[in-house]
Formats: sequence, C-alpha cells, structure tokens
Amino acid sequence: MAEIFDYGVTEKISLLKYTESAYLNYSMYVINDRALPHIGDGLKPVQRRIIYAMSELRLDADAKHAKSARTIGDVIGKFHPHGDAASYEAMVLMAQSFSYRYPLVDGQGNWGSPDEPKSYAAMRYTESRLTRYAATLLSELAQGTVDWATNFDGTLEEPAVLPARLPNILLNGSTGIAVGMATDIPPHNLREVASACIRLLEKPKSTVKELCEHIIGPDYPTHAEIISSRDEILQIYTTGRGAIRARAVYSVERGEIVITALPHQVSGSKVLEQIAAQMQAKKLPMVVDLRDESDHENPTRLVIVLRSNRVDAEALIAHLFASTDLERTYRVNLNLIGNDGRPQVMNLTTLLSEWLKFRSATVLKRLQFRLDKILDRLHVLNGLMIAYLNIDAVIKIVRNEDNPKQALIKKYKLSERQADAILDLRLRQLAKLEEVKIKAEQDDLVEEQKGIEKTIKSKARLKTLLKKELMADGEMSGDERMSPIVERVEAQAFRETDLISTEPITVVLSSKGWVRAARGHEVDPLELSYRSGDSYKFAVKGRTNQDSTFLDSTGRAYTLAAHTLPSARGQGEPLTGRLSPASGSTFEGVAIGEKDQQYLLASDAGYGFVATIGDMQTKNKAGKVILSLPKGALVMQPVLVNNYASDWIAAISNEGRLLMFPVAELPVMAKGKGVKIMNIPPARVADRIEMMAAVVILTEQDSLVIHSGKRFIALKFNDLKVYQGERARRGRKLPRGFQRVDRVDARTE
Repeated sequence: MAEIFDYGVTEKISLLKYTESAYLNYSMYVINDRALPHIGDGLKPVQRRIIYAMSELRLDADAKHAKSARTIGDVIGKFHPHGDAASYEAMVLMAQSFSYRYPLVDGQGNWGSPDEPKSYAAMRYTESRLTRYAATLLSELAQGTVDWATNFDGTLEEPAVLPARLPNILLNGSTGIAVGMATDIPPHNLREVASACIRLLEKPKSTVKELCEHIIGPDYPTHAEIISSRDEILQIYTTGRGAIRARAVYSVERGEIVITALPHQVSGSKVLEQIAAQMQAKKLPMVVDLRDESDHENPTRLVIVLRSNRVDAEALIAHLFASTDLERTYRVNLNLIGNDGRPQVMNLTTLLSEWLKFRSATVLKRLQFRLDKILDRLHVLNGLMIAYLNIDAVIKIVRNEDNPKQALIKKYKLSERQADAILDLRLRQLAKLEEVKIKAEQDDLVEEQKGIEKTIKSKARLKTLLKKELMADGEMSGDERMSPIVERVEAQAFRETDLISTEPITVVLSSKGWVRAARGHEVDPLELSYRSGDSYKFAVKGRTNQDSTFLDSTGRAYTLAAHTLPSARGQGEPLTGRLSPASGSTFEGVAIGEKDQQYLLASDAGYGFVATIGDMQTKNKAGKVILSLPKGALVMQPVLVNNYASDWIAAISNEGRLLMFPVAELPVMAKGKGVKIMNIPPARVADRIEMMAAVVILTEQDSLVIHSGKRFIALKFNDLKVYQGERARRGRKLPRGFQRVDRVDARTE
C-alpha cells in the first residue's frame, strides 16, 4: 500500500506583493537596526552593542586597556552579526576626540588623526576602554531600567536601549543614511543641553526660541567659528532641518595669514592642496608660499605667505573661504527613532520633551526597582528578627530537623524567602544576630522607602530629582563651549578680473569688425596700421579688469573680457572669431567700464535710453537684444554718461537741427527701443531722408565743437541755451554754414 504524504497547502502570492513586502522589511530593518539612532541613548545598534560588550568585559574608565580585537570579537560573536571591519570603524569613531564631542571610548595606540581620520591602526594593535562619560549611559544598567531583547541567535539578551542619564543624541550627534531618509544631528555642548532640559522641566510649554536661550547652537569638537545667523539657527531648531555654516579661525602675523582652527572634519593637508592648486593655476598671484607648522602644542597652524604687505589679506581670506574647505556647510536633519519606535524629524522642543519622557520612565523604573529591593530586604529583616527573638529554638531546628526549612515556616509562619535567608546564615552568624543592627537597618530602609514612594507618587518630586541629576551630571561631565558662534558676512570668491592688473587700455574697433587693445590712453587709433581695405571705426578707453561690450547693427550686445582682447601690436582679430552675430550684421559700437557704468544707447530714428554695462553683459556668444530698432533705423555708437543727474544730451539731425535737454529726462532701461530724443517723422527715417546724425553727452563746463568740412564752431554752454528744449522736440537750426554736420565733439574748457 502506497504511503500518502500531506505536505499542506502552499500559499501563493503575487510577485508584486512579495517584492513590496521584502523591500518594506529590508527598509524597516535598515531604519531601526542600522542607520538611525534612538532618542533614548542616541546610539545606533552597533554603537550600543560595542558599549554594552565593553561594560560586560568590565572595561570601565578605571580598568586597564584591553586589546580592541578582543572587544570586537565579543561584539560580533555575541551581539552584532556584521563584519569586524565595520564594527571596529564604529568603535574608532567613538574614540576620536576630533569626531565625537564627548568620546565614549578611551583608546591607546594609533586611532587616526584630524588630517586622516581613517589612518587608524588595525584592531590587533590598539587597546581600548570606556571613558568616564560612557558611565552616563551605563551606570543604571543593573538597576531594572532596561528592556532586554534576545540577540541575533537567541542565545543571549542585550539591552534594547541603554539607560542614558543625558540626552546623548544631542551631545554627540549622529549621521546615517537609511532607506528613503537620512539623519544629520550635530553635536552640542553638555552644559547648554542640560540647562535647556532643566528649563523644559520647569516650564513644559517652553518654545523653541526660549530653549535657544540655553542652546545657542551646535558645538563641534573644533575651535572653528559657527557663522550662521541667529535667525538661521533658530529656524533649524524650529523645523528640524537646515544647514550650519562653519569657518576657520585665522590671524594675520607679520604679513602672513595663520590659520589656527579648521571646521569639523576638514583636513589641513587637503586645504593646503586646494590653495596650492589655485596657485598653480595662477589664480592666487598674491600668495608665494604655504607652510604647515602644526605640532603637539599647535594642532592646527597653517601659514599662507603673502607676496607683500600691500596685499589685502582680508579679501584673500574671504576668497579662500568661498573657494576652499576653510568654510564648510553642514546639513542638519533631526531625524531619529522616537519613544514609539518610529522615525521622525523633530524640532528642539519635541526632541527634548521626548527624551525627558524617556528619562522620567527610566528613573521611575530605577526607583521601583530599588523600592522592590527595599521591600524584599525589609521582609527578610522581619524574618531575621523572628529568628533573633527565638534564636535557641531556631538553632535547634536547624541542627536537628531533617527539613529545617519547612519546620521554620510551620512553627514561625515564615515565608519561603525568609526561611531561605535564615538558613543561608551560618550557625555562627545566626548566633551573632543583634537586635540593634537589625532595627537600625530596618529604620534606614523604611525612611528610604518612604522617600522613594513619595517621589514615585509626586510629579513635582520626580521633576526635582531629574533636575538635581541633570545638574550633577552637567557639573561632572560638562565643559566650556568649543565652537564660538560669530555672525560673519558672506564670503565672496575673486572674480577672474580681480586677479588681473588694472592697466589702462584703449579698445579699437575697425570698420570690418576687427578688434584690438592698445596699452594706455594716449594711443591715437588713427595712427595704427589697418588691413588692406579696412579702416578705423571706433575707440573707447577702459581698463584691463573691465568687460567690453560690442553692439551690432541689429541691436544685439556681446561681451568680452578686455584683458582677453588681442594686442594692438598686430592688426587684431575679427570679432566673428569669438562671437556669433547674425549673418550680414556689422559691429557698430563698443562700450567698456564697471557694471554700474551708464551709457546712452540710441538709434538714428531719434529714439534712445540709458543702460548700464551690467544690463548689456551676456555670456552668450550669440549675444542678446538690447536695442530695438524702428523701421529703417541704424544703431548709433554708445555714448558714455558720467553723471546721469547733471549731464546734458545734445542731439543733431542731418538737416542741421540741434536739441539739448538733461540726460535725466531719458529713462534707465535694461533693453528696448527707448523714448524719443528728437522728433523725426518715422516715414522720413524709413526712407533715409531725415535721421539723427550725432548725439553727444556734455556738462555745463563743456563746449560743443561742430565740424562741417574743414570748418568748425565751438559753442560754449551759455551759447547753447537757445537750443535747449523739451525732449522729443525738433530742435533749432544751427548757424548757416554748419548745418551739414560731419562730426561733433564735447571739449572741456
């Protein structure tokens, strides 16, 4: 007969549901058991297991250092089912005074350096023990304060959360990346945090702003400055998210910049490499040498040697703050596992309130544990008192009875606990029982019992106890703030033009669109040589550290750095080689100056406006439209405006009409057609019959020189009053013989 096996019913689920379930399980494992700290002790599981394993090995602050390999072996063998390298790295971080604000591990040997945090020796070469601060996490471990959980293989128990006496989550901070979330909690000063907790105990409805009177900001294990503003820091603590900016500390000694403190986790050697790279790229011509003078007395001392004492050290260091790791931004994300076992981003008030709930529950567990011990001992003492009062009979029972325990219970109505306590005493000790000692111990225990019971029943007493313990721990483990908080202005990196010598130049544009830059302002562009068929068109005076803007016949503006223009020793280069103007367009003008320098932009249709160099600048090779042209109109050369408020504009038509009015009547615009300068009928412009022939900017001290053929006339400002009028008028006719204008200049008297 064939055997029939019943394998049961196989559950079938879709691949989608299986995948979702598997990913969810993995995510929750990473969040709860790897990446995020718990609000109670501020530790991740691996850190908690290392600290607990070291306490089990009796490696407290007074013990001898033990080989780190021994400790890590215990951790991964008993509690942490992960690699020894990862576990040892977690231990190293807790031992580095430059990584942890309050280190939990005291190490001997090579545990890395601020320059190379991961240059630590192998665990077989280093020794370790717990620091005194670690006692704040462990001192109440055996006092009934801990919920125990089974280890990974179910053979041992480990604490789910250590009974921290201080909010370690804020003191040492934490970083981690979980699935779909991250945590970045900066370290803080112990005394400040303890003070804030006391404030919250006294006034549970305290706002974040009120708590920030105590916690003024993070406190990194470095003397670098925190330069975030008060409002920025308050916003971080209000939302639980944001960023903290830290900056190196420096001084100027004998014309040298000496850096004495670096931001958290910044390597001095890397900073020197960054500065050296800029020097090699010729971006720091004012720096001639770098030195690292760091030693035991001066852990950080980086020296930047300047070319001369005329170098602006403040501007240079501001550039280095903006372009190197001398200034660092740290992300803040107060994401952690709360008392309910769920990850959440908390503000400062919520975080401290949650921790105080944890601490209150821990203290109540400790008090209840002690109360239970007292009640048990009092129960035992009552039994010992009965034995003392009947000492001879008790000794006789112990000596003669086969089952003395049951005999004692039956005769004196004792509990098993009392009987065991009596029998655990040797006969010699039993005979030496003294009523005075028993009663004295009972009195002490009863008094302690009453105090504990009052504390458990009274919220006010419990708060007082919490405050006293926080104050005591703050005094014992606290220290002064390391990171000063100083508001600083934002650092600006050098522009390329800032690194260029500011020499005078004359930018010359030819009729065919060839450009060059001649050194100095005394150059006569007409005397320069030009290619066959080419000739001089325009020239403007500027400096090598300024931008030059070119205007084409379509009204588009193009920008080139003046120091990049070819030298006037040759015949220059065509602008089309660097720019991409529209087909058939020609270059009609050039302007140069600082970003706020104003120019008059106009078309010969009689329209124009005032624009700045900054408005005309563009990085686009194809340029950008700056001047819109009416039908049939041509672009005129940009004219420099020195003083918008007091300068005058003189516009002359090809028919010999002159109109003068203040420049201030023209609008300042970024682009457009502008407004009417002279009233010229659009039809006459379109047919090229009448147009604006010249436009000049002059002051009240200038004379207007009008050239007509070989003749010219110089009109002083008083002579020009008859030509003054409102903007957009036709103007008045010039004197006979000068109505055919070839050229117009402004000459200063």
